[in-house]
Amino acid sequence: MPQVPVTVLTGYLGAGKTTLLNRILSENHGKRFAVIVNEFGEIGIDNDLIVDSDEEIFEMNNGCICCTVRGDLIRILSGLMKRKDKFDAILVETTGLADPSPVVQTFFVDDDIKEKTKLDSITTVVDAKHILGRLADAREAADQIAFADQVILNKTDLVSQEDLARIERRIRELNPLAPIHRAERCVIDLDKVLGRAAFEIDRILELEPHLLKGADHHEHNNDIASVSLTSMKPLDGNKVTNWLRTLLAEKGQNILRAKGILDIKNKEERLVFQAVHMVMDADFQRGWHAGEKRQSRIVFIGRNLDAADLERGFKACVA
Repeated sequence: MPQVPVTVLTGYLGAGKTTLLNRILSENHGKRFAVIVNEFGEIGIDNDLIVDSDEEIFEMNNGCICCTVRGDLIRILSGLMKRKDKFDAILVETTGLADPSPVVQTFFVDDDIKEKTKLDSITTVVDAKHILGRLADAREAADQIAFADQVILNKTDLVSQEDLARIERRIRELNPLAPIHRAERCVIDLDKVLGRAAFEIDRILELEPHLLKGADHHEHNNDIASVSLTSMKPLDGNKVTNWLRTLLAEKGQNILRAKGILDIKNKEERLVFQAVHMVMDADFQRGWHAGEKRQSRIVFIGRNLDAADLERGFKACVA
C-alpha cells in the first residue's frame, strides 16, 4: 500500500508560510491535499486566512512548543488515514513559533503513522528582510532553518543583492544540506516544494553529491554547526547502534538533525538512519549498486557539537 507523502511547512512569524500554502492550494496541479494547521494559542486564526478550497483544514491549537502537539498530530493523521482515498498528500503548516522537532518526530515514533505516511520534506520559509534580526533574538528561527530539507528565501525584492548573499551564507552556516530557492511573495515552482523525497539522505546526495565528502567540520560563530564524518572501512553493526543510542540519549537535546548511510560489515544492504533530537529511525534499505563506493557517511546538525568527540565515537565503530 503506497504511503501518503507529508510536506511540513515551517518558518518564523510573518515569513510567508500561509502565502505559500495558499499558492499550493490554488495552483492547477490536479492534486488533492489534506491540510493540518498548527495554531499557537486557543483561538485559531490561520484557518480563516487560508483560501477557500475543496480541502478540509484540520487545526491543532494546543500551542506547539510542548509535546501535546505530537498526540494531536497522531490523532488527526490516524483519522485521515481512514479516508485516504479522498486526498493525494498532506500539508502540515506549523506555527511561526514552532520548534519543528515534535512534528518531525511523529513520523518516527508511531508505527501506524510510519506505515501509512511518509515524511516527504520540511520546507522552511525565510523572510529575507528580517531574518538576520530574528536569528539574533529568536532561537526558533535558527532551529527552523537547521531542520529544513529546502529553504525558500522569500521577500527577496525587499533587500539588496549584497544582503541576499550575506543571508545565504548565514543560512548555509546553519544548514549546509538544504538547497536555497529565492522567491518574491512565495512565487516558486511547486516541484521545488512538493514530491521531493528530500527527507531521504539518498535524495539529498543525488541533488548535492559533494555534501558528505571528507571529514568536514563546520565551526561557526553561532551555536548551531554541522559535522560531517566519513569512513571507507565497514562498521560493526552493534557498535554503531550502541554508539548512536548512547550519543542521542546523552546529547540528543543538542542534536537537531542527523542522517547517514552506513556500510555495515557482512551486510549487502546500506543502513540508512535519521535522527531528530533523541528519536532515531534506522533500517536496511537497497543494496549497494555495482560500482558504487561502499563508504559510511554521517552528518550532524546541532548546538555545541564536539566534532572531535563525534569523530572518535564514529571511528571506534569500525569493524
